[in-house]
Amino acid sequence: MVTFRIERTAPLPPVEAWRRLTRWRRHGDTVPLTRVDEVTPPPTGRGTVVVARTGVGPFGFDDRMEVTVWEPPGDGGGGRCRLEKRGRVVRGWAEIEVRPGPGGRSRVVWTEELGVRLLPRVADGALRAAGRHVFGRAVNHLLRTP
Repeated sequence: MVTFRIERTAPLPPVEAWRRLTRWRRHGDTVPLTRVDEVTPPPTGRGTVVVARTGVGPFGFDDRMEVTVWEPPGDGGGGRCRLEKRGRVVRGWAEIEVRPGPGGRSRVVWTEELGVRLLPRVADGALRAAGRHVFGRAVNHLLRTP
């Protein structure tokens, strides 16, 4: 398992940054070869299940996640969401925090613990670097896209 953290400041109020970051299907727009679907009906809340399918055709794997914490921002405060990875291949969790920043901006912190079954520990450095790159790119895209 590796842990990494991505931090961004966005020129958006916290409620809008939260909305953009928690539109699960949009995550597939920037993660290569990945489609994201919500298994449970909207609205998102504790217990929502999201599946990210990565692969080509029948060759791939599912990253099944369940929302275990859902605390949207409100009343000028911040918000936090935690997704627990429940798949057979990908394990760990991700937390998305959105806090008020200076000048009406938002401070976003994405922390993830990521493990890939059967991947040896010698690959941890590469997994951490890939995670930072892929999810950093996804966060940037989601915050820029209305």
